[in-house]
Amino acid sequence: MIVESTAAQNKQSTLQITGMTCAACANRIEKGLHKMEGVSSANVNFALEKANVTFDPAKVDRKNLEETIKKLGYGTVTDVAQFNLEGMTCAACANKIEKGLSKLPGVTNATVNFAMETARVEYSSGDVSIEDMQNKVRKLGYKAMIKQENQNAGDHRLDEIRRQKRKLLISAIFSLPLLWTMVAHFSFTSWMYVPDFLMNPWVQLVLATPVQFYIGAQFYVGAYKALRNRSANMDVLIALGTSAAYFYSLYLSLDWYLMGDSMHHGPSLYYETSAVLITLVIMGKLFEANAKGRTSEAIKSLMGLQAKTALVIRDGNELTIPVDEVIAGDVVLVRPGDKLPVDGVVLEGISSVDESMLTGESLPVEKKVGDAVIGATINKNGVLRIKATKVGKETALAQIIKVVEEAQGSKAPIQRVADVISGVFVPIVVGIAVAAFLVWYFLVTPGDFGGALEKAIAILVIACPCALGLATPTSIMAGSGRAAELGILFKGGEHLEQTHKIDAIILDKTGTVTKGKPELTDVSAEGNESDFLRLVGAAEKNSEHPLAEAIVAGIQARNIDLPRTESFEAIPGFGIKAVVEGKQLLVGTRRLMEKYDVNAKAAYEPMSRLEEAGKTAMLVAIDNRYAGMVAVADTIKETSKAAVSRLKEMGIEVIMITGDNERTAKAIAAQVGIDHVRAEVLPEGKAEEVKKLQAQGKKVAMVGDGINDAPALATADVGMAIGTGTDVAMEAADVTLMRGDLSSIPEAIYMSRKTMRNIKQNLFWALGYNTLGIPIAAIGLLAPWVAGAAMALSSVSVVLNALRLQRVKIRS
Repeated sequence: MIVESTAAQNKQSTLQITGMTCAACANRIEKGLHKMEGVSSANVNFALEKANVTFDPAKVDRKNLEETIKKLGYGTVTDVAQFNLEGMTCAACANKIEKGLSKLPGVTNATVNFAMETARVEYSSGDVSIEDMQNKVRKLGYKAMIKQENQNAGDHRLDEIRRQKRKLLISAIFSLPLLWTMVAHFSFTSWMYVPDFLMNPWVQLVLATPVQFYIGAQFYVGAYKALRNRSANMDVLIALGTSAAYFYSLYLSLDWYLMGDSMHHGPSLYYETSAVLITLVIMGKLFEANAKGRTSEAIKSLMGLQAKTALVIRDGNELTIPVDEVIAGDVVLVRPGDKLPVDGVVLEGISSVDESMLTGESLPVEKKVGDAVIGATINKNGVLRIKATKVGKETALAQIIKVVEEAQGSKAPIQRVADVISGVFVPIVVGIAVAAFLVWYFLVTPGDFGGALEKAIAILVIACPCALGLATPTSIMAGSGRAAELGILFKGGEHLEQTHKIDAIILDKTGTVTKGKPELTDVSAEGNESDFLRLVGAAEKNSEHPLAEAIVAGIQARNIDLPRTESFEAIPGFGIKAVVEGKQLLVGTRRLMEKYDVNAKAAYEPMSRLEEAGKTAMLVAIDNRYAGMVAVADTIKETSKAAVSRLKEMGIEVIMITGDNERTAKAIAAQVGIDHVRAEVLPEGKAEEVKKLQAQGKKVAMVGDGINDAPALATADVGMAIGTGTDVAMEAADVTLMRGDLSSIPEAIYMSRKTMRNIKQNLFWALGYNTLGIPIAAIGLLAPWVAGAAMALSSVSVVLNALRLQRVKIRS
């Protein structure tokens, strides 16, 4: 699979690779791609079997990248789709469609058969979708209906698992009799019965040979390709170890035969060592492949959220079509209980929509005409008619999946350590094995070739660096996937790693700590409150000021009907003047009251208290007599106080930044428990505040939701964008918090810490297997078959440990 995106002069491609067996393979491909002229960066992920390459299309293209990978001894995967076509009238039509499809980015080959009215397209699913191809054919004046998807991004893995299962079965059938003879050699199993014919060298040769050269062919092929490219990998170690055991046993068998020895049982042989080793390695690889598949469960579950079909109204008819065939501008009917198939805007209807899959908010959100709705959310009760605005790869869910896939495919800086180690590991291990053989053969047990060989084989096998290559990427995949399920999108492994280092967080006030939308909070009336609010609401409904909108919304929420306004005048800097039901109303500041000689001094003290609490208070006079007061405030989000408290518990300094005046800022900060406030900061000054903290040696995270937060988000060590904010802020950020509240911040840091701890555990155990296993094998305390089992278990245990991240529970 190949994915491309243009960034400035360069293109970025993702290639799905087959044939890698360990981290050394990934390193070799990475180095090979780096050497190509025009390639500026290459990153190969062993666990995902993907390579991300940035290159100059003027100097190198996709085919060159594929050819280089093939020369290095590996393969690439291409997706295939087949369509039935309608509307063609001649061969020229077929040629037109073929050329149109071939021009799409990501399409490597397109063939149209006019006689059969079909099209076969080879493409990269990350760059071009089935829907894109169908839209292209539609624009050309024809219709394409999906016939068959021969292959998708995961099929090659399933095929490989099936092949390995078949090989394991054959290998086990031939190896079990040999294992029987080996186990019977131990003193504690001397009671076991072993048929005499199984001890015959020729019988053992017949059993071991298919395992060595048919089942084990993949190791020889891999070793040859590695050595041809002047490097070494796991295949080299397995091929060396098993070949040494097999060919030494063959030599002993021939010697026994040529000597005419009449011994029925023959000499001590090592056929079982090579056969059982190959069987164990294949079994370990099978377990590993199955476990690795589970690390991408988050992507599968996200994809499973999407609706499969949509009920579209076209030409007055209701048509049920695949969701891939919905186009922007279509009118879609969504019945109660149905998933919304695409992102859109409500044209008709009122309903509540469950958006928990996207925001984590358990309560359904009310939707009415004009409101935006998101694909894959669930319509709860009313019938909605929506206009599709974003379809296919443009939907919110598709964008989330893309971010998670990119994060899972990226490398965390800590992985570089494992890459360096695995790059030099195999040659060192071969050297240690040769040294151990010589020491045993010449010094410890002089002349015992078989015994010395056993020690060397055990070292070669126990030292396979598979687990080391899996240690980091599997944790990144599982950790970022689990975070996505919690509504936290890390844009890459480096951001997931960096987040755990944070020791200071700057929070933007408006829209981050607070809701970003003012609300009516306080009412003080000299007479009947309902009558008072009725008149104030009627006066304010003519104003376009955000504070006026908040007052009117708060009054209407109390089910108070507003009468008609007879006249209205906005007085800039003071407030408003209006006539309602023959009464003159003044609503505004102290200066407005003084301007019209209204005696409202008794209200000044309670007004000041409200202002000290961060609220905007307005005095009201009716017919030049003070009648009461209303206050509006940008209220804090329900989760802000608990989130700040938890961040403090985690040892993180919390700072709030705002352009508001210091009194209002401190009032808001006090409500949520923030001790440090930077007030009256201009938008361009927010990035400077981040730099000041960084200059003090702190790792700083900036959390914001507005366009004016983008520079600060980009400057911070980790930029976190509130998911309910603007696209610009989310683009500039390293982490997107989809839920739109501060509780996601400690959760993001917690997931980062858990993931980094998991990576360190994996690296410790991966290196532990090797560093402890090599000396144990060297002193003769580890039989080769036990080394093989331990090596297989090391990879599986690392992947299973990473999978624990998928069950991480976040403290509420």
